[in-house]
Order: sequence, then structure tokens, then C-alpha cells
Amino acid sequence: MRKHIRSTTNLQNKRRMLVFLLCFFLATIALVVRLGFIQIINGEEYKKQAMENWSRDITISAKRGTIYDAKGKKLAVSVNSSTVTCFPADVKKGAQTVEEAQAGDSEANGGSFITSILKKMNKSMFNSDKSTVAESIPVNMKTPEETAKVLSETLEMEYDEVLEKITSNYSYVVLKKWITDEQAQKIRDFELSGINIIEDNKRVYPYGNFAPYVLGFTNIDQNGLYGVEATYNEFLTGIPGRTVVNTDAYGRELPFGYNEYYEPKDGLGVVLTIDEVIQHYAESAAQKVMKDYNAKRATIIVMDPNNGDILAMASKPDYDPNDPKLPIDQVIQQEWTSLPNEELQKAWFDMWRNPAVNDIYEPGSTFKLLTTAIALEENAATVDSTYFCDGFVRQITSNNIKCWRYYRPHGEQTLSEAIQNSCNDALAQIGLDIGKDPFYKYLKSFGLEEQSGIMLNGEALGLIKEPINMKDVDVVTQAFGQGVAVSPIQLITAVSAITNGGNLMGPRIVKQLIDEDGNVEKNFEPVVRRRVISEETSNIMLSIMKDSAEAGTKQAYRPGYRIGGKSGTAQKVIDGKYVDGKFISSFVGTAPVDNPRAVALVMVDEPDRSIGYYGSIVAGPVAADLLENIMKYYDVEPVYTEEELGHVEAQTVEVPDLLGLSIAEATDKLIKAGLESNITIEVEAEKTIKAQFPKAGEKVGRHSMVTLILN
Repeated sequence: MRKHIRSTTNLQNKRRMLVFLLCFFLATIALVVRLGFIQIINGEEYKKQAMENWSRDITISAKRGTIYDAKGKKLAVSVNSSTVTCFPADVKKGAQTVEEAQAGDSEANGGSFITSILKKMNKSMFNSDKSTVAESIPVNMKTPEETAKVLSETLEMEYDEVLEKITSNYSYVVLKKWITDEQAQKIRDFELSGINIIEDNKRVYPYGNFAPYVLGFTNIDQNGLYGVEATYNEFLTGIPGRTVVNTDAYGRELPFGYNEYYEPKDGLGVVLTIDEVIQHYAESAAQKVMKDYNAKRATIIVMDPNNGDILAMASKPDYDPNDPKLPIDQVIQQEWTSLPNEELQKAWFDMWRNPAVNDIYEPGSTFKLLTTAIALEENAATVDSTYFCDGFVRQITSNNIKCWRYYRPHGEQTLSEAIQNSCNDALAQIGLDIGKDPFYKYLKSFGLEEQSGIMLNGEALGLIKEPINMKDVDVVTQAFGQGVAVSPIQLITAVSAITNGGNLMGPRIVKQLIDEDGNVEKNFEPVVRRRVISEETSNIMLSIMKDSAEAGTKQAYRPGYRIGGKSGTAQKVIDGKYVDGKFISSFVGTAPVDNPRAVALVMVDEPDRSIGYYGSIVAGPVAADLLENIMKYYDVEPVYTEEELGHVEAQTVEVPDLLGLSIAEATDKLIKAGLESNITIEVEAEKTIKAQFPKAGEKVGRHSMVTLILN
């Protein structure tokens, strides 16, 4: 019986042993499978997670491409700067380490007898005494509160704001961009856990409020928002770099750990068609006319009619892209301080919009150039055509439309004289002679119903009526520039087509993309959109424009420089209604008429009526002075009649030598000589002159502009 029991017991033990071995074998197999699954199948994923835990990947901003003028002058640059970043987890980890170390010190002095014995054994076996633990903790390890105090004082930020950022749940935060070198060094000296100083770039516009509507500006992340900065952002941006390093538990870089640097690739440079000298002329002229006539705004565009290049684009008042939210005008600054946030944002957007591209207006009599060109091209008029003005447009009996000089009618006049006189009566007849269908076809061909294609954001479309909606009265009013709306860029592009032989060009604001070594990556060639009129019609129009400037807008006449053009005075339309007493005074002209090199459009919005508001008086002289300065800059030789030569010699002065003088001394010397300088930005009085145009000794007209280039 006992033997049977013993045998049964042995059998049961063997079974248990077999079950145990089977379970052990199965567990081993499962562990091997699991280990293989982890190492082989998910190995790369776990490796990636491990790398993320003990590595830091910091983005290095690429330097944004430089924006140059047509001659290589730097108008927008990126400068090296430093930015403070934070890994909040490392800041918190540092605080926990400090607390654990402090807790360990207190526990070492207390606890049970057994605990004390175990700690002594641990100390003797692993030599983990108090001094060794302390040595493993960074000397400058601080709590988040202490870190926030140091950073807020150094960076001149609010303590609560800093503390909130460095203890947030984000993996990575930017504390402050573009700090000074002194601030960066001070933070480095503190060796704060989780706080890093990284390389960064800051966008700088060295000439302040110079061509801001062309250049635009960038946001804090260096993305373009307006102007060329926005439209060519993909080329300017570049490719960011990276720094990947191994760190210890305290966020410190391991001396022999993995360290990889991926160099950023800088953005491409953008070469504008803008000429810095001509832009200075335009900026000075816009500022002066706005001040002289107490106007709401002045806008000027200068275009090369032969290739569509925008040589200058200025509008005053403007803003400084270095600080685009701050108006330059002190009065406006004060007014904005009390604006609610929603109204303040609207004020910013209004300040940033480019009037030369984003706004449309009724052009008034400058539009008569287009009507006349269409009539000549359609054989609805010739140079021998005559028109009679009795003060009223008799062809439209249901409307009381009259000539601006109805009180003393122009009487019999030729086509050229009608443009000189800016006669509404004559233009009404010309419009009717053209007919609504051909009139619409040519206005559309001049590009007034489409965007010009200029690479600046927010371009507006013109408004012209289609033939189906056009009555005779609409043809008449559009013929002399009412009931039609265009943007300044559309008008100057259309007038350029009249002066260049008949080709409608695409306005070009950027001509090249270049790399950091100056190698051309891409050329933007001039674009001929279409032929609008014949070369013969263009030549006749240039002659008419010359007569108009010399005999009509007499204030636009400049001896020797063969300026042609047309003035306009248009009543403003606000909310669909003409507003009494508010006008846009304008002039569009070209020089020289025998070989046009530049077309200029000057618009003055709401000049003070008590001073003057007619385009011939307000805008004509500004455009003429501007074109004369440009022709001198281009070394275009003036061609004088004998009468003009005697008059010019009496008004000629010699340009003094200004090289090496301070800006204050040079300005005084120019004033005494009867000349002016084109310095429009605030500069230090001690700055010296390194170049001048025209050069010393050259003969120029009194009150001419002298360009000063400073050190």
C-alpha cells in the first residue's frame, strides 16, 4: 500500500515537473518571440524613441535672402541674432533632481535602524556618499521659480510670463527672439537647465521707411506678409538647418555623445527693378507735395515704358517695415493708443495696403489720352479733326453735361488743342465717334478689366462697363474719365503702351533671383502682353502729349527735356457718390517724347482746396521736376531752342564739391548754391558724403536735386 502511494506521489511529482518545464519552455519561447518582436520588428521605432529621450533636436533658422535694388544696393537684409529657447521638461527635471537630492540628505539623517544599516551598506559597497551625489548634480541647477527670476531680469520680461512658458506642457517653446549679445552671454554663464541660446536671424530694413510698399515686411517667424517679402517668400525663405546632440538627465550635452550639425541653406536674393536713386526722387516728391498742399495722401509710380520695369513706387504717408505696427506720424500714434483692438487691426491693414496697386479711382482727364489713342487707331479722329465747344455736351439732351470751362467755351479747336484744353465737349464727341463696342474692346485691350500681373499682393481690378450695359451717356462720361475706375498701376501701364510704340507690357518689379555668391538662379524677362495700338498712333500721341505739357499744363514744361503728358482733376467717389470739395489731382507724363525713357504718374489725394486742387497746378510741376531729375540721372542731353538756351543759362548754377563734408555742412552748402538734397530719412548730422550726383562742377538748373550718398 505504501509502495503504491509512493509510486503515485512520484508520478504526480513527475507530472508537475513536466508541466513546470513545459510552462517554462513556453514562457521562454514567448519571451524569445517577444524579444525578437521588440528588437527586429519594432526595433527602429524603439530606437527612435530612445534617441528622442536622450537627444535634443534644435532647428537653426536659414538666413532670409537679401533684397537688392536694380544697382545692387541692399534694401532688406538678415542679420545674425540670438534667440532664447526652452525645453520645459528639462526645467522640471532639474527641479525634481534638486528636490530628490535635498530629500536624500534629510533621509540620511533619519529613518529606522534597519534603513540606516542598509544605507550604510549601500554607501560602503557603492561609495555613494553625500559628496558624490552632490557632484552629480549641476552646480547651477535651479528650480523653475529661480530660473524664471533669472530669465525675467535678464530678458526684461514679466516674471509670470516666463514662469508660465518654462513650466508649460509643450515640448519646446521660444522665450524671446533677437536678444542682445550681452543678454545671450549672461544666460550662457548661468548654465540653466533646459534653457538654450540658438542662432537666429532678424530682418532689417536699413533705410527705414524707404519703399515699404514695394518691400513689405515679415512676421516674427520671418515669413513675408506684404510686398515682395510676401510674393517672393518661397524664394527668400531658404531651408532651415538642425543641430542634434546627446544630453544627460539634466539636459547637458554629453562630451562624447552623438553630435550632428545640418547647415541651413540661405534663401535666394531678389533683385528689384527699383532704382534706389529714382525711388529717392519719388519719395522726396511725394512727401513734399503732400506737405505743400496739406493732402491726405500722395502716390507716385515711375515706369520704364520699354520693358515695364517699375523704377519707383512711393506713397506717403507710409510706415517703417522695421516696426510696421507703429505709424511714423506722431499725431496718428497718439490717436491709435485709444483705439479698441478690432479698430486698431483695421488701421494697421489700411496703413499696409499699397495705394498704387490695391486702390482704384476715377482718373479724370488723364484718361483722355486713352480715348484719343483709341480714336486715332480706329480712324474715328485724325490730327486734322476739329471740334467745336460751346460749353455744353449737346449730343446728350437728357443730361446736363458741360465742359469744365462752360463759362468761356473753347470754340473751334483741333484734336491736339482739345487735349491741351482738356475739353470735355470735344472728348464727348470723340467717344461717340468711336462707338461703345470698339471703345470697350480697346479699354479691355489696354488691360483695364484685368490685373496687370505685377507681383505685389492684393492687386485691384478696374471697373469699366460692358457694351450691353453702356448707354451714350456712359460712353461720353468715360471718354473724359468719369464713370470708369482704374488702379494707378493699370493707368501707368496703359499710358506706357501709348508711349512705347503700342505694346502693353507686364509691369515688372523683380528681374532676377541670385544666390549668396551673386550667381543668377532665375531671370524674369520683360513680358509683352499684347499690341494695343500701332507705332504710328503712338508717335502722334507723343506729339499731342508734348503740346499738352507745354501749352496746356504749362507748369509741366521744362526747357530742353521734351516732357509730354496730361493732367487730371477728378472729383472723389466715396460709397458710390461724388463728394463735394474732395478731389484727386493727377498728372501722367513721359520724357523725352522723342525717345521715352520713363513714364511718371503723380496722384495727390484730397489736396487742400484753399491752396489748390487742379491737377495741372498740384501734380503737374511735381511730375515735371521728377522727370527732369530722372533725365539728368540718365545723362539725357537737353535739347534747347535759342530762346530756351538764354533762359536756362540765366537759371544755371554750378554744383559744389560736397565730398568729405558732413551731411549738415553739405546741406548748408547746397542751400546757399540754390540747390536741394534728396535726403528723406533721418540720419546723424555727422555722417559724411562719400559720393554725389551730379558731380562737382556740373551745371544744373537752380533748385535742382543733388543726390548725396553717405558713409
